[in-house]
Amino acid sequence: MRFKSLPSLAVFLALAGCSTGDYRLFHPLNQIAGVEWWSTLFEVGIMSLIIVPVTILIAVFIWRYRKSANAAYDPSFTHSLTLEILVWGVPLIIVIICGVVSIRTIHEVDPYAPGVLAAQEVRQPPLDVDVITTDWQWLFIYPAQHVAAIDELVVPQGRVVHLRLTSTSVTNDFFIPGTAPMIDVMPGMRTEDTFDAATLGTSTGFSADFSGAGFSWMQFATRIVPQAAFNAWAATAAASPNQLSYAAFTRLAQPTVNEGARVSYFSAPDPQLFDKVVGAAQAGVVYPVSNQLTRSIASLDDPAEASGAATK
Repeated sequence: MRFKSLPSLAVFLALAGCSTGDYRLFHPLNQIAGVEWWSTLFEVGIMSLIIVPVTILIAVFIWRYRKSANAAYDPSFTHSLTLEILVWGVPLIIVIICGVVSIRTIHEVDPYAPGVLAAQEVRQPPLDVDVITTDWQWLFIYPAQHVAAIDELVVPQGRVVHLRLTSTSVTNDFFIPGTAPMIDVMPGMRTEDTFDAATLGTSTGFSADFSGAGFSWMQFATRIVPQAAFNAWAATAAASPNQLSYAAFTRLAQPTVNEGARVSYFSAPDPQLFDKVVGAAQAGVVYPVSNQLTRSIASLDDPAEASGAATK
């Protein structure tokens, strides 16, 4: 009896340390994230129909046909229709089901035109935001509002948000867990992403692709606010004396660690800024990171490194 209770005890001990509170992927905040979460649960569940029985049968066969069991042996056995159906038929059915569900899910969460948000986009046009990544900051440009912000994405509740994304020098991954699906942001290229701002609140977005020494600080606040609060925020940003021309952007794009994710606002961004950044990357414009900057970034986490760098 004691032997039989050990597996159950091990399961409870393993689950005792689990909590979904800190795992943002377990808490979808909008339709896009909800579809992805449901798809994940479905895929895990249906694959468990193969993994769990096979694991159990392996243990049963090892025990049943161990040497000391003296199990029956039939040397004339050559074929079993039941086994053939189980071995080939069941996996084939599961693959077909997974394929159909995956195709449907892909169309529903297509970052360029998500089917799950089609009706919502018809009722109200999406909010367009251009996203440019640098080393190591996020620039969000609002063409219709004529404002821009560093490391802060503010959107009104109830709107669909359509993003155009590019990078100045290296590939990053745009990701807001529970809100916006992950997508690559590449220099010299334009990608798109779409999400719905369904739930009021603040969350953290970040790059999910290592991009150098300042990667750990490459985060941005995502605030979903009522429409009136968004209008007030846009008016505040529009009053900023800092105008964002392309020349100003080239200074902004120099490698920078925004420790503490301090937010900066800009008014009157260049309407062609996004396209100019794409063209510059295609032409080979880069913003190199110096060794001295890399050492100073390392010192933010390692005081010993800081004192060593100061003596060099």
